[in-house]
Amino acid sequence: MEFFQEQAVTSSDKAFFRLRKEIVEGVIPSGSKLSETELSTKYQVSRAVVREAINRLEACNIVERRANVGARVVSLSPEGLIELYQVRESLEGMAARLAAQHMSAQEITDLNALLNSQSHEVKSAELYYQEAGDLDFHYRIILGSKNSHLISMLVNGLYHLVRMYRVQLGMAGPRVTSAFDEHKHIVQAISNRDPELAEMLMRRHITYSKNNIEAKLQNSL
Repeated sequence: MEFFQEQAVTSSDKAFFRLRKEIVEGVIPSGSKLSETELSTKYQVSRAVVREAINRLEACNIVERRANVGARVVSLSPEGLIELYQVRESLEGMAARLAAQHMSAQEITDLNALLNSQSHEVKSAELYYQEAGDLDFHYRIILGSKNSHLISMLVNGLYHLVRMYRVQLGMAGPRVTSAFDEHKHIVQAISNRDPELAEMLMRRHITYSKNNIEAKLQNSL
């Protein structure tokens, strides 16, 4: 369940990880049709391997299949963003509440160290790129909830779709400095073992992020 332990054991795993990364980071643009033939040539694997990778990406909610159209990367839209972030605000707010109750002192120390390691880039370059998994602040808090059902819903169900919006539209620009400060306040509430404040700050943080990404999406239409 923890991405930092993900290892590509088979050629199918390698194709899946590579395709997922290229979709999330926008190398393969949102809304693009996925051709098994083209991808099998590009990745130098069989079409069956590509087909399996696409099936797994469909389960991650970043690829969709339509009759007579085939597989496509999901489109990033204001409507999709609002629906996704309504769910995200509620579930990640709950995760922050539970993290304030259940994260160990060492996990909180490690979370502070992660933020400290990212502070220079945020302040100097207006860039807040977070790798998937262990280097992602939100991922750490989701795991810190210690609630297996919540972790499954967020990590296995929504994580990579959320990352598509965050990576392509939310990790650069003036907003990142505010987002980073909001992260620090959330960790402080977790450190103080204040579940109500941690939940409120997380929900507010995700609302602000939604507003920022929504504005970017509207400007790109």
